[in-house]
Amino acid sequence: MKKIVLITGANGMLAKALATHLASDYEIRFLSRSISKPNEFFWNPSENIIDSKALVGVDHIIHLAGATIGNKLWTNKRKNLILSSRVDGAHLIRKELSKTKQQIESFISISGVGFYGTLTSEEKFDELSPLGNDFLAQVCQEWEQATQAFETEHIAKRTVIIRSGVILEKNEGVYKSLSQLVKSGFGSAVGSGKQYMPWIHIQDLVRMFKFVLDDTNQQGIFNGVAPQQITNLQMMQAIAKGLHKSIRLPNVPKFVLQLMFGEMSIVILEGSQVSAEKIVNTGFKFDYDSIDKAVNNLNSK
Repeated sequence: MKKIVLITGANGMLAKALATHLASDYEIRFLSRSISKPNEFFWNPSENIIDSKALVGVDHIIHLAGATIGNKLWTNKRKNLILSSRVDGAHLIRKELSKTKQQIESFISISGVGFYGTLTSEEKFDELSPLGNDFLAQVCQEWEQATQAFETEHIAKRTVIIRSGVILEKNEGVYKSLSQLVKSGFGSAVGSGKQYMPWIHIQDLVRMFKFVLDDTNQQGIFNGVAPQQITNLQMMQAIAKGLHKSIRLPNVPKFVLQLMFGEMSIVILEGSQVSAEKIVNTGFKFDYDSIDKAVNNLNSK
């Protein structure tokens, strides 16, 4: 009998790709606010509502739910939603499992490299690097604490956190937006262009989740980033090369992004190097360890 994996964030690109990747080895369930399939169960963390049947017999939970960080201005209301959509769901699941004294094998959550702070430096951050001091760092800290509580309260035998970089997927997210700009002739670096962009191909990220799911010896925190460190300018040049285009426009000035996006512009304008050494040392192997490999694959689909 297949073990049961419950995934939150059912409508996100990562959840959909991960479910497809896991389906041959695991029975998949989803927690979702919109139910359309037999393996989907309703929840609404902001209202403390969860269908308890979703948790019956569950072996592993993968927590991917969270409001998108970069698609709307960071008003106070939006910032509260970015935080609560990540933390409240984990708390709700933990409380529901506590009611029935159910212990699961593992609780695995995504987090972000924003944990280290959104800044540009030559430091390469690893999993032992200190917490940053901005909004996204605060979000990641509370997100990860909500995950770690599953282990400290003995509700999960182990917890795993994957701090993801920018996820590259052809039809959604950052890569789709940037490639469309390049195709239309409007692609360019932003700000100095020297800020680093920790990144990962979506298929490597789903493989990483399956790797830590399958191997019960893996626990703790891992950076979910490709080994190659590239800047914003190098990212744009690689996308242009893969599309047989060129970057002709000057960099978008920093002040323009700040006027357009306010505080949220920091996500685009700043970035540091993040190490993949810890996950590599476990034996995990990247299929797309260079940006050129990743772009060529995405463009071939």
